[in-house]
Amino acid sequence: MEARAVSKHNRISPRKARIVADLIRGKSVAEALGILALTPKKASPILRKAVLSAAANARHTVEEDELIAPDEAIFITEIRIDEGPTLKRIRPRAQGRAFRINKRTSHIKITVATGA
Repeated sequence: MEARAVSKHNRISPRKARIVADLIRGKSVAEALGILALTPKKASPILRKAVLSAAANARHTVEEDELIAPDEAIFITEIRIDEGPTLKRIRPRAQGRAFRINKRTSHIKITVATGA
């Protein structure tokens, strides 16, 4: 059984979030949560929340068949970090100039499967 979780408009650049996503790709949910707990990056709690949501969705679909899968039996099959809308801000500079600051956002899509 497959289940998905989507987290949109996260205030972290996709490039920085992909660094942490590469650490947990293909791992079990229990192992991924352990890695995220010890990773000192801003993306860690954001990805942790999405992984927990995907695991809960997987348990919910399995629950209908009266089987509750433990975290060790649920694996992350796909994790995608896509670029969301960019917030454009202006930074005043010398001599009346203005520089643009791009505050990037990301969309996180996690797919998990049981017994993969």
